[in-house]
Amino acid sequence: MSTARAEAIAAAGSAAAAELAATHDAREITLAASRAAIRSCALSIRAVQRREFAVARAHIADAASLLAQADAATADQGTVRHAGFLHDAKKEYAEANLTLAFVEGTPLPSAADLGVDPPAYLNGMAEAASELRRQVLDLLRDGDPDRAEDLFAVMDEVYALLVTVDYPDAVTGGLRRTTDALRAVLERTRGDVTNATVVARLQAAVEQTRRS
Repeated sequence: MSTARAEAIAAAGSAAAAELAATHDAREITLAASRAAIRSCALSIRAVQRREFAVARAHIADAASLLAQADAATADQGTVRHAGFLHDAKKEYAEANLTLAFVEGTPLPSAADLGVDPPAYLNGMAEAASELRRQVLDLLRDGDPDRAEDLFAVMDEVYALLVTVDYPDAVTGGLRRTTDALRAVLERTRGDVTNATVVARLQAAVEQTRRS
């Protein structure tokens, strides 16, 4: 083998190895950041359920910082950027932000505001709507049916939107399955709200009869 050919092969191998090393480093950074971001989002949602909104926002800020690290690491690494674990982290990030907005009653951030793509945003919205079931039940137990019905209406509106998104799962990131799961939660919650309303009306009728 000629010296020139050997040098060309060695150079090609070195270039390929350098690209693989860069991809590996980006993957390690992104995987760790995605896992940590998912944990922060879970803590945020837990805080929202407890109505500890300041705590929730602090966890969301942590997740945002971690996802910024992942975005920076994958700026030139399309294969890693489009890996499933980063999509999952951004879906959880959207869910945490939307859950906070729904429960706190603040304006909804858009997908662009959050820096996530539409599939992650819509799947996150579906899961955020499912999270509202706990709030609805807590409000019914606390004797606040009006606010419970408001949040149930949010669940219903989200479902009504998502069933209109008619694209293949490969495009939507499995949105159809997430929407089906929301429908099941929505119907159970509808039954709970209906039963609570009927009981409240019966109690009011009994009280009216006693007073008359």
